[in-house]
Amino acid sequence: MLNIHDLSVSFNGDYLFESVTFRLGAGDRVGLVGKNGAGKSTMLKILSREFEPDSGTIASDKEIKLGFLKQDIDFVKGRTVLEEAYQAFSDILLVENEINKINKELLDRTDYESESYHDLIEKLSDFTHRFEILGGYLYQGNTEKVLSGLGFKREDFDKPTDTFSGGWRMRIELAKLLLQNNDILLLDEPTNHLDIESIIWLESFLKSFSGAVVLVSHDKMFLDNVTNRTIEISLGKIYDFNKPYSQYLVLREELREMQLAAQKNQAKKIEETEKLIEKFRYKATKASMAQSLIKKLDKIDRIEVDEDDNAVMNISFPVSVTPGKVVLEIEHVTKAFGDKVVFKDLDLLVERGSKIAFVGQNGQGKSTLIKAIINEFPYEGEIKLGHNVQLGYFAQNQADYLDGEKTLLDTMIDAATDANRSKVRDMLGSFLFRGDDVEKKVKVLSGGERNRLALCMLLLKPINVLLMDEPTNHLDIKSKNVLKNALKTFEGTLILVSHDRDFLQGMTDKVYEFKDQKIKEYLGDINYFLEERNADDMRDFEQQKEAVVEKSVTIKEKKTLSYEDQKKLKTLNNRLSKAESKITELEKKISQSDLELAQNYEKLMNDTKWFSSYEKMKKELEETMIEWEQVQEEIENNK
Repeated sequence: MLNIHDLSVSFNGDYLFESVTFRLGAGDRVGLVGKNGAGKSTMLKILSREFEPDSGTIASDKEIKLGFLKQDIDFVKGRTVLEEAYQAFSDILLVENEINKINKELLDRTDYESESYHDLIEKLSDFTHRFEILGGYLYQGNTEKVLSGLGFKREDFDKPTDTFSGGWRMRIELAKLLLQNNDILLLDEPTNHLDIESIIWLESFLKSFSGAVVLVSHDKMFLDNVTNRTIEISLGKIYDFNKPYSQYLVLREELREMQLAAQKNQAKKIEETEKLIEKFRYKATKASMAQSLIKKLDKIDRIEVDEDDNAVMNISFPVSVTPGKVVLEIEHVTKAFGDKVVFKDLDLLVERGSKIAFVGQNGQGKSTLIKAIINEFPYEGEIKLGHNVQLGYFAQNQADYLDGEKTLLDTMIDAATDANRSKVRDMLGSFLFRGDDVEKKVKVLSGGERNRLALCMLLLKPINVLLMDEPTNHLDIKSKNVLKNALKTFEGTLILVSHDRDFLQGMTDKVYEFKDQKIKEYLGDINYFLEERNADDMRDFEQQKEAVVEKSVTIKEKKTLSYEDQKKLKTLNNRLSKAESKITELEKKISQSDLELAQNYEKLMNDTKWFSSYEKMKKELEETMIEWEQVQEEIENNK
């Protein structure tokens, strides 16, 4: 599919990566991982041909369709969610537009017998046929299915895209890519701003995708569930293994240990050889032996151990003062934006030292409640902070509040107090901003670097209760692990909004699910919540099943069928089953033919034998569907 050979990219004389070679094939689902700034997004831009490397080549099969989900999205204003998603079907929309124009023209014409009118009818027939081949009668249904899978409700479909946040607009762009039938998908942090249910849906979609996927993600569980191959960019090199991320880490460590052992053995042999050379160098009888050993030493390929970039943040959240036993009390709190009620009559008591996760679909009120707690907007009800409570708040878009024109150092100094202003350089250093980095302007930082800076600023204020809304967005896996450990050891109270299942594992002792304007408490961590949710779903399923059984029993009690009726009903059910099987088979064959025609349109247009067979299948499908309806009606009547 795609061959990358000897690729090199440098900035200001320093190589981001050098002499990189790998190949992408159908079925490859590659996790592209590495620290922030390692070059992951740059690699995606190179693969999409948006960015030219300094050297190297990229060769691909002919007519490869490639879709690229970027972090920065720009939509045309005025389009609704559906209209924007429909842009995935540009070919269909062009044909549909032509059909509409012809139909409009036909309405205004009255010269039904003229040659030009008949030409127009013929033209309409050609476009209609083309529309059907391209899947024109299916694209709207498929679009609604994908949008629903990504968390959109039907009432959202006709809303303008500019009324949605950046995270929801990212979902629309993702929907367009998934609908385009691309051969290769390049996805840059696709799970950012997705809720847990949408992430699980996306995992399922990508696992069944037949093309190649290259995705940048810092969600370890998502990588493990989706990928079958991992490419890590580290210190200008790549490490490529046909394993998901967690298995790759084990193999990478084993490889490094083997290299270290081999290097140690080689070093020992080299040392012994050098001692012999030194011993024989000045003896006339042994001089030729010494020269031979020197030549042998020069020919040895020195074993190198793969370097590992282990630089990570050094972070801890000290508790300012000990608050009272109850740190937060929420009573009968309701919040609505216009006619939309986000949550209603909520009650919640948070005690000192609690570790709580807020989960649920986007738009259910998790972030809204956090903002209500910090009094960002008015609400109904009462929210009381306990004695000595000092809140620390990290917003979902905290990095957006930073002034892009300021340097990192000025940003910290301006936010600091007299007590900690002298420590800002050391604090920046512990968040991996060292040396001249502190003089960089904020606007040149990557998303992950901005989040690190925002986390660093959080430590400038005294805190004993942390409210954190999606703090892991854009953070690399190593940085996330450091943050997770810091939050686990935080001795204060934590309320955390996150969709990252791996990050939430073992983090909290309570989970509150936001759904249908209410919250539901689960006493455990995210694993317990997911297990319970699955159990709830199964209970719902079982209850529905029991209801069906009860209903069928009631029907039997009301009317006992005669032997002849039972026999007739059995025959009809057999006919219905055969018709359903035939419909499925014909639809599959027609779908394959549609695809074949779309790929070889010019060639097959003049193939009368192929078209005759194609039309015969469609006619047979139509007749079978009529038969199915008739049999279904007979069954209902006999019942």
